[in-house]
Amino acid sequence: MENENLIRCGWCTSSDLYKKYHDEEWGVPVYDDPTLFEFLILETFQAGLSWITILNKRENFRNAFDHFDYKKIAHYSEDKIEELMQNPGIIRNKLKIKAAVSNAQAFMKVQDEFGSFSDYIWRYINGKPIINNLKTSKDAPATTPLSDEISKDLKKRGFKFVGSTVIYAHMQATGMVNDHAEDCWKRSQ
Repeated sequence: MENENLIRCGWCTSSDLYKKYHDEEWGVPVYDDPTLFEFLILETFQAGLSWITILNKRENFRNAFDHFDYKKIAHYSEDKIEELMQNPGIIRNKLKIKAAVSNAQAFMKVQDEFGSFSDYIWRYINGKPIINNLKTSKDAPATTPLSDEISKDLKKRGFKFVGSTVIYAHMQATGMVNDHAEDCWKRSQ
């Protein structure tokens, strides 16, 4: 892999897929609703599992979930849910699959209220990423008072599997927070 000599956050060095995700996506601010939804769904499926497990299945998830088209997912039938339960390429957890459907519905309600999910989520930090000063990636918190607040509000709006840890991971993935370690090459990007 190119950029092999770059210094990266310690969590991503175990595989080329992890490095690619770290270098190209993690911590990059995302303002478009389709990508925010994709990360939200992936993070909810990740709950209780490792992120590399999700990354390894990401393309399978994209194919199984109509490329994360929330308008389609919001209308999934019980037959579609059962079909997904038989798909070995994804995490076959019925509660999480059903949550993807209800989260798509809640996502669209947020869009109706705020104009976009992006406007809703980024308003918590006035549209600008929080830059944390972390010596190493191990210093990153699992939750913050802000992720607690967003989680609580999302749950009130009908979202499922959106605990504070999931929401903080979503904030990291979508660049709402920059938790790259101080010696990581992406830190100043």
